[in-house]
Amino acid sequence: MSVPPEIQLILDRLYQELDETEREAIVGLNLVRQRLSLFPENEILRQLFATLSNILFFVEIHRGRISYIIEQISYNDTPAQVLQEVGEDLGLILGRVLDAKMNVNQIKNRLED
Repeated sequence: MSVPPEIQLILDRLYQELDETEREAIVGLNLVRQRLSLFPENEILRQLFATLSNILFFVEIHRGRISYIIEQISYNDTPAQVLQEVGEDLGLILGRVLDAKMNVNQIKNRLED
């Protein structure tokens, strides 16, 4: 059985947001690296570097988690209740991803100013 269309919509949005978050975090890391080369002892820059690195780790963890969820619902006899719980779980993940994306954008904007 394929993934139900309602869940596929959430998955598509999740993958899009994860990809955008990853791209922006990489841009932010490059900006931090440039500044760290000038000010290697700057604690704020180190914290920003750590935060962006953690967000990239967060993205990878959630990609794996999503793959696991998809694998679990790919069977033909997945009950409707399980599909509903999966949709709720994916919605929660989407909320976390959007929060991470906002954090990345704030950091990136701060570095660009």
